[in-house]
Amino acid sequence: MADLERRLAALEAAERPAPRPEEGDFWALEGLKEQLGELGAEAGGVLFTGTVRLPAGERYEWQHGTLTEGLLDADWAESAEVFAALGHAVRMRILREVLDGRRTAAELAELDGMGTTGQIYHHLRQLTGAGWLHATGRGRHEVPPGRVVPLLVALSTARN
Repeated sequence: MADLERRLAALEAAERPAPRPEEGDFWALEGLKEQLGELGAEAGGVLFTGTVRLPAGERYEWQHGTLTEGLLDADWAESAEVFAALGHAVRMRILREVLDGRRTAAELAELDGMGTTGQIYHHLRQLTGAGWLHATGRGRHEVPPGRVVPLLVALSTARN
């Protein structure tokens, strides 16, 4: 019963909306502006960062910043495959399950609604080709450390 109560409390905590920053609470934005200096006043920049502890115990800390000019001048079509790989419900579930510790096609096939083993391998190839997964040997997969926070950032933008 204690385990059930703990899990319910975790679900209730997860449902709370993230607090919105109050005026003056944009410390990350102010830090970015400071790093950009005068160039930042002209070009601008984008920064995302995060610290994550996964259910399987791994911990990731990551940040990425880039000038806005480089993003606006890039060929966005080159990124289509990366985003397209996230455009399927089963692939999104595979990523979540891999982050939760299920790392092989056999473990994924045991779950309801995942499809056949052949379909799972197809989705694993799509995610690997787009860089959202990589094979670690012996049929195991993981989300590369440099993709954990960006994946969660993409998810957070889809929810707002």
